[in-house]
Amino acid sequence: MTPSTRDETAAEAAVAEGPLPNTVVVPADEDPVAAAGSELLGGPPGRRALLGVSWWVPARFLALTTVLTYCLGLVQKLPCYTSGWFFGATAQYTHACYSDIPHLYTARGLSTGLHPYLDMIPQPTAEMRFLEYPVLTGGFMQIAGWLTPTTGVIQDRERWFWAVNAGMLLICAVVTAIALSRTHRRRPWDALLFALAPALALTATINWDLLAVALTAVAMAAWANKRTVWAGVFIGLATAAKLYPLLLLGPLLVLCWRAGRWRAFGQAAAAAAGAWLLVDLPIMLASWDGWSTFYTFSQTRKEDFGSFWMILMQDRNQALPTLNTWIAVLLVLACLAIGWLALTAPRRPRYAQLVFLVVAAFVLTNKVYSPQYVLWLIPLAVLARPRWRDFLIWQACEVLYYLGIWSYLAYIGDSKQHGIGQDWYHFAIMLHLAGTLYLCAVVVRDILRPDRDPVRWDGSDDPSGGVLDTAEDVFVLGAARRLREEATYAPFAPQDAAGAHWLAPEEELPGQAAELAEPGSPEPAGAGASAGEPGTAPAADPV
Repeated sequence: MTPSTRDETAAEAAVAEGPLPNTVVVPADEDPVAAAGSELLGGPPGRRALLGVSWWVPARFLALTTVLTYCLGLVQKLPCYTSGWFFGATAQYTHACYSDIPHLYTARGLSTGLHPYLDMIPQPTAEMRFLEYPVLTGGFMQIAGWLTPTTGVIQDRERWFWAVNAGMLLICAVVTAIALSRTHRRRPWDALLFALAPALALTATINWDLLAVALTAVAMAAWANKRTVWAGVFIGLATAAKLYPLLLLGPLLVLCWRAGRWRAFGQAAAAAAGAWLLVDLPIMLASWDGWSTFYTFSQTRKEDFGSFWMILMQDRNQALPTLNTWIAVLLVLACLAIGWLALTAPRRPRYAQLVFLVVAAFVLTNKVYSPQYVLWLIPLAVLARPRWRDFLIWQACEVLYYLGIWSYLAYIGDSKQHGIGQDWYHFAIMLHLAGTLYLCAVVVRDILRPDRDPVRWDGSDDPSGGVLDTAEDVFVLGAARRLREEATYAPFAPQDAAGAHWLAPEEELPGQAAELAEPGSPEPAGAGASAGEPGTAPAADPV
């Protein structure tokens, strides 16, 4: 056996046995971009590096890194904090530091003591008379309102309200980073992708999305640690804060169907429904109109910023009357395609991969794409494709879109037209769409070719899969079913005249012919000749 063949055999054996227990993957050891970036800090960690010991365990290091990134985002918002939110028509756009939080403090009646869902907003419209956010987000806003002074200049109170929310959202960001580090137990340092994400710094305090992001990350970590009921509870709570976490149940259904883990899915789904009802039911009973505003407003909303539908609307110069139908059809088709992929892939996809694809499909087909929606995808991208190159390509597209939308709003909001026009803004939207589609394509490739999956290269199956990890398939379709049938039928398959198995590769047939020939049968031509005699094949390398 040659040295290269021996190395390949050893590598295959290591993968077949699976990862070594209690080992932690360091990105600088396996990711070229991470290794190059580590040169700024002295190079990849050596054998004397104290990673994961003493005070600097991954969770603490990731929490500190998240805080530093978050604080950079707060500094970026400083021009708006001092004046941009209050003075000048487009100052908050030209400085790219806009936030909904200070404006909605007054616009939704929190500054005057109104209660979300129970009291109408100060300036109601036919489409929106109450707070247009899910119940748990409304409660988050109410708590921040209670912590804000009720007297003083309104601008100072709005600043205070934003600062209180920024502090509460910082806790959500840290929780997200720690939850990510505990989802893939052998890969806690992948959470650095979230902690250092440029889009986290830029969009964290635009709105209240980090609340749902944190709850979703905790749900993923709970499922990965086989706490199915708690996973369902946090999925339900996350859905009470934002709608998209409900999509986590779809991939869970398909993967549990493939693995036959119906009990685990039932526990998670029931717990999610119970937690959601526990939060929403009191508001539903107290004020149905207030509770339902979020859902009715989402239905009646037109094409809006950041979506592919806005490009079509502006190019056609008219709205699309059947927009909701188009969105529903495209999303259903995308989810069916992802479900088919999950049931037909030669190897069962990882849970995080399918969740990322489903949420990305929701983002791509939605009628609006606010800049902070990227926060939904960052933790899922970390778990689905923990590779710095692909992650940074996607983040670059999102940062350019972030700059593009504020520049476009400055252009249309100021008579001097400082910023970019409609065509350049459409280009920024296409960059966002292309970046997200690129990451989706790489994840699909990893599903179809698990050897390209950075999580599975060492023999791991599905670290975020919980009860699905290393589980056998009980229901598959398409290519996966064909492969399974061939493997099942192999022991009973007929043999040819030489005794070779019909499924065996051609290069194995000569060796099998000598072993499987019946006693007394004619010896195959050249079988007893020495190497180098006429009519014989060259001798193989000795093993």
